[in-house]
Amino acid sequence: MTTAITGRTTAKGAVGTAHTRVEGRDKVTGAARYAGEIPFAELAHGWLALSTVARGRILAVETAPVLAMPGVIAVLHHGNAPRVDTEYIGLLGVPPDPTTAVFQQDRVPYLGWPVALVVAETSEQAREAAEALVVRYEEEPHDVAFEGGEHPDAYPLDAHMPAVAEKGDLEAELAASAVVLDAEYSTPEEHHNPMEPHAATARWDGGRLEVVDSNQGTVWVAAELASLFSLDPAAVRVRSEHVGGGFGSKGVRAHQVAAVMAATVLQRPVRVVMTRRQMFSLAGYRSPTAQRLRLGADADGRLRALEHRSLSLTSTVHEFIEPSAGVARTMYDADAHHTSNQVVRLDVPTPTWMRAPGEAPGSFALESALDELAEKCGIDPIELRARNEPERGPVSGLPFSGRNLHACFREGARRFGWADRDPRPGLRRDGRWLLGTGTAAASFPAGSAPSTGAVTAEADGTFTVRINAADIGTGARTALTLVAADALEVAPDRVQVHIGDSDFGMAFIAGGSMGTRSWAWAVTVAAGELRERLALGAIIPPEGITVRSDTTEAVGALAQMERHSFGAQFAEVAVDVTTGEVRVRRMLGIFAAGRIINPLTARNQFVGGMTWGISMALHEEAVRDRATGGHYGADLAGYHVATHADVPHIEADWIDDPDPDDPIGIKGIGEIGIVGAAAAIANAVWHATGVRHRSLPIRPDRVLRAAQHA
Repeated sequence: MTTAITGRTTAKGAVGTAHTRVEGRDKVTGAARYAGEIPFAELAHGWLALSTVARGRILAVETAPVLAMPGVIAVLHHGNAPRVDTEYIGLLGVPPDPTTAVFQQDRVPYLGWPVALVVAETSEQAREAAEALVVRYEEEPHDVAFEGGEHPDAYPLDAHMPAVAEKGDLEAELAASAVVLDAEYSTPEEHHNPMEPHAATARWDGGRLEVVDSNQGTVWVAAELASLFSLDPAAVRVRSEHVGGGFGSKGVRAHQVAAVMAATVLQRPVRVVMTRRQMFSLAGYRSPTAQRLRLGADADGRLRALEHRSLSLTSTVHEFIEPSAGVARTMYDADAHHTSNQVVRLDVPTPTWMRAPGEAPGSFALESALDELAEKCGIDPIELRARNEPERGPVSGLPFSGRNLHACFREGARRFGWADRDPRPGLRRDGRWLLGTGTAAASFPAGSAPSTGAVTAEADGTFTVRINAADIGTGARTALTLVAADALEVAPDRVQVHIGDSDFGMAFIAGGSMGTRSWAWAVTVAAGELRERLALGAIIPPEGITVRSDTTEAVGALAQMERHSFGAQFAEVAVDVTTGEVRVRRMLGIFAAGRIINPLTARNQFVGGMTWGISMALHEEAVRDRATGGHYGADLAGYHVATHADVPHIEADWIDDPDPDDPIGIKGIGEIGIVGAAAAIANAVWHATGVRHRSLPIRPDRVLRAAQHA
């Protein structure tokens, strides 16, 4: 039986209207299953055992007592685990982190390195056995101290940008400047703590490896697993339908590889879930940074010299850099413009991407320095930024595709009441509280990557979209539903979007604020072609008509330009200098971030980033014990984050700012909300107290010490 499409109702304008999450009911009722709770027949449970020394060599893994414990099936370690291949370049263009190639050698490069996997019939049995497992080591001296400043072993490292970019004579321009600022800023080690822990289940099904996982890109994970285990890529399927947060941490990790190893050895499904404490050594983190800013300006506040140097750390087994100086290459120009990113190797786990990598800590230093320069020049901080608006990319020389930063500042200043601000610090009081306001600029690259997608016209008049997107809590599934509805000219309830399955084909990961833009492009192209076919009177068979798209050529043809989202952050704080307590009373963020697909979830993303900015400014700090190489309080009791009582009224809004080169006008919003937020708060603390805080977080003890020396 064949059916022609009839009675199609158009619903133009789904994009741009607030829409609740299409999977929202399933999530709040528990119908949506996450990676760690999907049932499998004959499921076994693995528990990772981690090293208790920070550097050394494994002498023995005493498995016999553990294998005799109730329910224990196997203990995998470097002496008996399957071998994997690490001599390849991964999907993202870098070699694999050796941390993922678990149980391949007896070397221990840091505390918390995976040394064994205990597999048992239940997770409780696996945990008890893993905690009872005795591993003997030959311990060696270790170094985990990140001193900051000048480090003799530091070296430049190219990442997704050159490590060093220089133009002009820096020292000459500094010498010729009427006003000079030379200041050092630091940010601490910060950790991912998504609500859903990292979890993966691996099984073999008819000669094909299937992994049910919580990740930010199933194609990414599938490709890495295929390379590690020397499998045909077509023989690996990874599914990740629902993800409870990622922030950059949910790529390829030790738990997936260990689960595949165990499933291969035992020929039964095996699940491995990280504990919250294990995530502190296995899930990556944001490196601490030490940054130096030297700014030179003429009497009118126009920059003649800008130097931004950043130092971060990496492990001894894999290189990763936090490119904090990169943000200066977008924001401000100067006759002499020098930026560099360096790393130092220590006996610590490898850092990784964390929301706005580089931009988040880099904007704290840069935007704090701009505020200090404005004070020295006697110029309003917003006006100083306006006087230093570049016409082209300060380093690239490329034109901006759009730069509406100061439209954000104008709107934000109007709504925040900036014109009524007395610039002098330490004057406003509310009882025991000193009050202050601060501002900072924000930017984040607006990129896109090739993706493939498929849209099917079903015989019943509905449409099915299949694209290998990852919804890590951003609302991507809902956004793509709205995009497809508009492209097909139907109501959103006639569109069903399926995501998170590597069998759907190549699509970009949820990262770099590029996911929705990249996926929406592919969906739009496929839907457009499908509409053309249907307009020709195509008869829809029971299996439907499917059109597939590949945006490789279209994305590759984008003109070379500086493409960014921008924003202006505003904060008001109250500071009690007798207790050191800092409270953020209100925040406002105005963003120019392309066309907004779903205002409801977009505002959620902006506010979430700004809330993280509060956490970054006042709370988050992972501290390592030099003696053991591990953390003090590697859990959510010892690692403080902003909670309900710490978060004030936060407003987030945007101005009209579509990207003319994107088929929908999208830029990307996932990360810009955190950029500049910590600097706005720190600048407000200065305005309240008259004391600058150049190290985060601004803890009560630091406020008290600063008040005593003021």
